[in-house]
Amino acid sequence: MPKKSSGLITPALVAASAVAGALLLGGCGSSDESHGSHGSHGSRSPSPEAATQSAPVVQGGAPGESAKTISPSDAPGTDPWNRTDAAFVTMMIPHHAQALEMTRLAHEHSSHPEVNSLATRIESAQGPEIVAMSGWLNARGLRVPRASDPAHTMDGMLTEAQMTELGKARGERFDRLFLTGMIQHHEGAIKMADPMAAKGSDALAIEMAMDVEATQKVEIEIMEKLLTKL
Repeated sequence: MPKKSSGLITPALVAASAVAGALLLGGCGSSDESHGSHGSHGSRSPSPEAATQSAPVVQGGAPGESAKTISPSDAPGTDPWNRTDAAFVTMMIPHHAQALEMTRLAHEHSSHPEVNSLATRIESAQGPEIVAMSGWLNARGLRVPRASDPAHTMDGMLTEAQMTELGKARGERFDRLFLTGMIQHHEGAIKMADPMAAKGSDALAIEMAMDVEATQKVEIEIMEKLLTKL
């Protein structure tokens, strides 16, 4: 879990916790592999291709009905479940990591207490989500991306130039850049999460996407109100 420094959660430690959690999951993931195989792989993690071809699909039921497990060949659509679900989860990890880097800068450069409070709120949501998403991928034998993986082409991601400008800003200028940049970032995450309701197959992955969407819509409203106060 992230430590506190001067009463504030340190996002770098949140990210470190996420990486540590992923490594721990990687070290003990063999106990979960039976969920995605028929036991023929022993203690070895299945490759992403094998997971795509043989892992069962958790299909959500209608309201009031339980989810059921079906074979990939019986899944709706043309793609196996992890083509859609794992793509979202994989991309969201470095996407969240950039948001945590932005909140670290907020604690260092903002002079506005509400901006600092918002930064802590974002850390509290996205740090644990990184750990959960890493675990989801690891349990399915899929690669857990590093926070440093290239992600600039994803929806909402700030460019290197934007991040450099944010890192150099201070005070009210920083606050405006942070809020406008984080709104852009959140809108991108919502755009990435939106197709999951229709195209996702794994119940947990869909739940994570819906959590991202709901949480970040509320935070966008907070940021838009904060901008009017500056």
